[in-house]
Amino acid sequence: MSWFISQANAQEPAVVPAEDGHAPTDTAGTTVAHGGGEHGGTFPPFDPSTFPSQLFWLAIVFIALYVLMAKKVIPQIAGILEARAAKIASDLVEAEKAKADTDAAIASYEASLAAARNKANAIAHETRSKVAREIDGRRHAAEAQLTAKLSDTEKHIADVKRIALDHVSTIATETTEAVVEALVGKVSRDEAAAAVAAVSVGKH
Repeated sequence: MSWFISQANAQEPAVVPAEDGHAPTDTAGTTVAHGGGEHGGTFPPFDPSTFPSQLFWLAIVFIALYVLMAKKVIPQIAGILEARAAKIASDLVEAEKAKADTDAAIASYEASLAAARNKANAIAHETRSKVAREIDGRRHAAEAQLTAKLSDTEKHIADVKRIALDHVSTIATETTEAVVEALVGKVSRDEAAAAVAAVSVGKH
């Protein structure tokens, strides 16, 4: 503002005081009236005579600000925006990579889980087969053992029966001999045995 005022003062004509007591005159010889001329009370920025210089310096300031913005501010803002864009792009790439890693980890986990499930099923099937084979083997062994014991038992029963029958024959012979001896007199052991054998054959 002081510069504009100084410019306005610089454009005003110089006043030369009169030496003979007359009114002062400017450098062009024009008499300056006391109390100001036509534009004596106008504010310098609103003075039309200062418009050209104001427009000139406004253009210079505008050009200087434009150059400053173009050379300093705008490149800095562009750099900041580019850095932001690069950071966002990098974050997106890292996010995509993390997502891919997560998907791969999930797929690997699912594959491992499926493999473990298949292995567990195979182990269970093998265990069931092994237990079934062992049970069949034990059952066959038990059946064979029971069959052998049954055969031995039947053989023992046959032996006991034979022995019992032998004793029965002997007892029957002795009894027959005693009875016959009591009824008709003495009889030989062979005759009593023959009689018992004849009776036994007749029953069979």
